[in-house]
Amino acid sequence: MLGILLACHIVVCIGLITVVLLQRSEGGALGMGGGPSGFMTARGAGDLLTRITWILGSLFFILSLVLTLLAGRERGASSVVDRVKMNNLAPAQLNQPAQPQQPASPSSAPAPLQAPAPVVRNPFTGQPEQQAPAPTKP
Repeated sequence: MLGILLACHIVVCIGLITVVLLQRSEGGALGMGGGPSGFMTARGAGDLLTRITWILGSLFFILSLVLTLLAGRERGASSVVDRVKMNNLAPAQLNQPAQPQQPASPSSAPAPLQAPAPVVRNPFTGQPEQQAPAPTKP
């Protein structure tokens, strides 16, 4: 059902865009057409396009509301708080500080990282001018 309404919504959107672009602006645009008499006079085309715009606009808003309601019902009425298992939590465990974890053995600890010595380069030649002093250990 949701897929069918979504397809109809896309068709209505494309139709609404087309009708709005066909309407005559103040300077005249694509909406000008027909001879001086008959169905597609300037006034008749304006009235027809205005009615079609109102109809398609109303369909757009109605379909938008229906799609929103249907998508909300498919997802369910539950909130994030309802999905959390509050019965499994013990209140005494919630306010305890976190215990720091100790490494298993000193040999498994990672070695300290050493940064490479920075090199100052000449921007014109690209060659190193001088070596920056090596960092001292504290």
